[in-house]
Amino acid sequence: MAGMESATTPRTLESFDPATGELLGAVPTLEPAEVQAVVDEVAGVQPFWAQLPLSERARYMRRTAQVIIDRLDELTTLLTREQGKPRNESYTMELVPTIDALHWIADNGPKILADERVRYPQPFFLGKRSWHTFDPLGVVGVIAPWNYPWSIPFGEVAIALMCGNGVVLKPASLTPLIGQRIEEVFMRAGLPEGIVRCVHGGGAVGQALVESSAAKIFFTGSVEVGRRVGTACAERLKGSVLELGGKDPMLVLADADLEHAVAGCLWGGFANAGQTCSGIERVYVERRIARDFIDGVVEGAQRLRVGDPMSWDTEVGPMVSDEQLAIVRELVDDAVAAGATLECGGPTGDGRWFAPAVLTGVTHDMRIMREEIFGPVVPIVEVRDEEEAVRLANDSAFGLGASVWTADRDKGRRIARRLEAGMVWINDHMYSHGAIQTAWGGVKSSGIGRAHSEFGFHECVNVKLVAWEPGRLRNFWWYPYDESLGRGVHASAKLLYGRDEDKRGALRDGAAPLARLGRKMFRR
Repeated sequence: MAGMESATTPRTLESFDPATGELLGAVPTLEPAEVQAVVDEVAGVQPFWAQLPLSERARYMRRTAQVIIDRLDELTTLLTREQGKPRNESYTMELVPTIDALHWIADNGPKILADERVRYPQPFFLGKRSWHTFDPLGVVGVIAPWNYPWSIPFGEVAIALMCGNGVVLKPASLTPLIGQRIEEVFMRAGLPEGIVRCVHGGGAVGQALVESSAAKIFFTGSVEVGRRVGTACAERLKGSVLELGGKDPMLVLADADLEHAVAGCLWGGFANAGQTCSGIERVYVERRIARDFIDGVVEGAQRLRVGDPMSWDTEVGPMVSDEQLAIVRELVDDAVAAGATLECGGPTGDGRWFAPAVLTGVTHDMRIMREEIFGPVVPIVEVRDEEEAVRLANDSAFGLGASVWTADRDKGRRIARRLEAGMVWINDHMYSHGAIQTAWGGVKSSGIGRAHSEFGFHECVNVKLVAWEPGRLRNFWWYPYDESLGRGVHASAKLLYGRDEDKRGALRDGAAPLARLGRKMFRR
């Protein structure tokens, strides 16, 4: 089966088409004990890469973008066949956004990473100069998921490289071929050989990367594994960025544009066969419009075309694996057994297809409202008002994304501030992963840290303070200590930060000690 090592070639990981079962290819695997050597090899190349000017690193990012453009059809075909997402989604949700991302990184990376002057408003630091510098960490490890095996790791790899790091990438075992292509496109763009390396294998190889000398780990995956990754990194006093999935709510208010909200629900819930961390997995709709909204979503879901992902008009492809299909079926069956109504959808035909499903009559004590579905299923709950919608939306262990659908922008922003999530979209959902200038990450069990944006850059560097003292003055707080130091500092606090009515007394009482401190500063 897909993702399993061949019995006849134990050092090879085979990849299969989830739609047809056809063998697509294989990649060599490593033993966990071999991972550290790869990290060491990347660490040997990294100093050369890090010494390149930011403008040169940016040039390589643009060259990588051109490599992707030149191979776009080939990469799209491989991604579609290996992961199972519709061909159009391979273009729109994975490959083209990374071309844009590389150009944004190249255009903005030098500005984000340039030394930042620090101003000193305190008069007693007169003459001192300081900068924040952004130094590479060394080697960054990226552990990728199978649902977006190109775009999720690619953005993290590219930003880490722009920051001057080397990268070791562990692709998901279900999608190793497209993961390997990430290394290849950077090499074709002329980056130093070995600055990006892929390591393939099962979970033990990923764990070996976490436990290696890699300075930081970016991990996208389950909460259970993410906790172990975070714990292992903390034990080694190194950082981690964890994106651990979501249970994104959609709040549809009575004043929403109904047609727009229905269309957004269909795409947000069923794109990539629902196998999206920030896909819509819960809908709370105000009772006044609930029936019309539900009817619209059901009718739209029934019209979606399920089939061969290589066909241009297919809108929902197969589930990535038999295991994922079984999880979705189990959660839907459990909800129906507990009293929910399956309005449409479910398993269809032979193979791994699951037609877009809509559930009503669900309650928050059902597993399907608590656990990540990761399939083409949208449960819809009728609520009295926005207060109930917000309360139920926040009643979750997850907090990745959320969306509010309303014609009132101020109301949408007010509700957005109340939602416990890393991203909130108003009248849209999840699109911003394709805009790398925007931050990506969650709260609660959805993870820690941020990818993308300037904050993603800061995750990939050591922020260092560099301070310059010309030495013309002597710091008044240096030895020797005497009473004038304490009295003078006390007076300074009142003069600088105290009430206006206290400043005259502070100047009178502090004049003599402040004068002595001044003489001390000028004494050589």
